[in-house]
Amino acid sequence: MKLIFSVFFSLFSLFLFSQDLAILKYKGGGDWYGNPTALPNLIKFCNQNINTKINPKPQTVEVGSSDIFQYPFLHMTGHGNVFFSEADAENLRNYLISGGFLHIDDNYGMQPYITKELKKVFPNQELTELPVNHKLFNNVYKFPKGLPKIHEHDGKRPQAFGIFHKDRLVLLFTYESDLGDGWEDAEVHNDPADVREKALKMGANIVKYAFEN
Repeated sequence: MKLIFSVFFSLFSLFLFSQDLAILKYKGGGDWYGNPTALPNLIKFCNQNINTKINPKPQTVEVGSSDIFQYPFLHMTGHGNVFFSEADAENLRNYLISGGFLHIDDNYGMQPYITKELKKVFPNQELTELPVNHKLFNNVYKFPKGLPKIHEHDGKRPQAFGIFHKDRLVLLFTYESDLGDGWEDAEVHNDPADVREKALKMGANIVKYAFEN
């Protein structure tokens, strides 16, 4: 009964709240609050360039809260440890299979922790690298080489990984790109304008994809 109510509530909420983004707060000690100017800047760019009407101030929601069902798009970032309880994992899984979308952007050092915790959410699935011809790279803005490189860390190529449910991409994990740093205010990282624009355009593609699929 609890599961039925959760799914019903999630579907109702996702249709009711169609144009808001939220930051996902998680346990484990990692800095879920990193890049504070990133999401507001991405929202501003989307509202100005791809005709969205997103609330300019993103909210913060905890992974185990029913509040996540109010938002069609969740953004998660950080550098360090991530921990999902079994209740957190079940809540997040119900959210994703009911129409929600989660973008996880590795701010550097997050990968080993989030990979482990995602096995609690989808025990029988693995993160799969997205091909460069995926719709994510070919909607409003074209990225023929796939995920762009925004910040250099370990000299690795940028990669976009996904988890699918019934052929729908429900979770995107961006690795060795650091899109969120590129979304931040210009003076935070002193990135060139073209690098910031590239990051924002890729972010806009992600938002558009999440809203339309």
